[in-house]
This record gives sequence, C-alpha cells and structure tokens, in this order.
Amino acid sequence: MASNDSIGKTIGVALALCVVCSVVVSTAAVMLKPAQVANKQLDFKRNVLAAAGMLDSSMKVEDQFNEQITTKWVDMETGTFTEQPGGSRYDQRKASKDPAQSTKLSGEEDLAKIGRRVNVTEVYLVEKNGEVDSIILPVKGYGLWSTLYGFLALGSDMNTVKGLGFYEHGETPGLGGEVDNPKWKGLFEGKKAYKPNGDVGLTITKGAAPQGSDYEIDGLSGATLTSKGVDNLLKFWLGDNGYAEFLNNLKNGEA
Repeated sequence: MASNDSIGKTIGVALALCVVCSVVVSTAAVMLKPAQVANKQLDFKRNVLAAAGMLDSSMKVEDQFNEQITTKWVDMETGTFTEQPGGSRYDQRKASKDPAQSTKLSGEEDLAKIGRRVNVTEVYLVEKNGEVDSIILPVKGYGLWSTLYGFLALGSDMNTVKGLGFYEHGETPGLGGEVDNPKWKGLFEGKKAYKPNGDVGLTITKGAAPQGSDYEIDGLSGATLTSKGVDNLLKFWLGDNGYAEFLNNLKNGEA
C-alpha cells in the first residue's frame, strides 16, 4: 500500500507541476505579446528605411520613420491612391489570401509564384519640398524554399533603383540567404528598373553581370533558384500586374 501511495503522490505532484508551468507559460505569452508586436512593427519600419538607404543610426527608428516616411494606399487595379480598407485592422497578408480582397493570378501572370495579388497595398513615400523624392514598394515572391518579403526603393523618376532589401525569408544560409549580404544588395543602387521602351529591364543574371550594365545584377553564387526567384518577383512587381501602372500615374501626376 505504501508503494501505491508513493506512486499516486508522485503522479499528483507531476500533474500539479504541469498545471503550474502551463499557467506560467500562458501568462508570460499573453504579457509579452504587446512587446513582441511592437518590436515586429519597429523592425518593419527599420527595413523600410534601410531599403531606401535612409536608416540613420543617430536617430530612433520610430522618430525617423514618422518624420520622413508617408504611408499611402494604392488600388492595384487602377494604379491610384485610395483609402486604407478596414482602417487600422486591415492585415495585408491576410487580405492577400482572401478572395474578396485579392485577385487570383493565372500561371502565366504569376511570375512571383504568390498565387493571389492583394487588391490594395501600402506604399511608402519620401517627400521633399512637396515632391516625391523616392518611393518604397513592398515586394514578395517565392525563392527556393520560401516566400521572400522585402522592399524595392525607386528614386523620383520612378525608375532609378535606390535599394532592395528583404526582411523575411527562409533561404539557405550562405547560399540563397546571401540576399541579405550588404555587398550584393549594394549592386542594385543606381540600376534602372525600366528600359526606354517601358519594358522591365532590371534583371538578375546567371553568374556575373556585364560591366557597366544599367539593368543587370550578378546572380548569387551557388543559389541559382533563389536568384531566379528574386528576378521573377522583380519582373512581376515592376510589370503590368504589379506597380507599373501606378508608377506611371505617379510620374505623370495622375495617381
């Protein structure tokens, strides 16, 4: 009997400990969630600034973003500015999966392999003296292992690239993960998004790009499929199913 009592007590203590630990973990998760959300938003803003080469270590990210960045919303069908749908509760990632808030892409259209394109997207403007100095565009597309989420920044001519950066992906470290390498990202600065005839010119090549090219970027060594994924997402978002009409409208003062 003593042995049975001992086993019962052991099981009881173990169960009680499990309950206490579960309560502690659940409470900690709830209490930490606001801080986690705030940190995620701060990191997002940091990446917006970094994509345009604007990140200033002497300033707080929140202050710099609020002072220098204007968030606007674009209707992707008309290529014009619109109101934020659903107010502050609008979640663009969720909207991109909602048939009521996104457009299904055909296989021919879906170069970036995203399935659906959101109908309304946010973009970020940098304005100086009442004029658009640069624009930062959210982009995404499938690489080798994952969807890459990032930003493409263009200058006031809506053509000269100021930068490209990714803030989320699951590509292989040391290979496709080199999309994060500052040296590779630096190759984009000064390149042209479009050719004189309006076709998308910005291209990730296989291997080294020709010296002096206005459009071509070296492919990532040992990461052909990730490089192709980045090339495809750039072609998509700069193309007719992406931001092409909006950028043309903005350039002509019709957005």
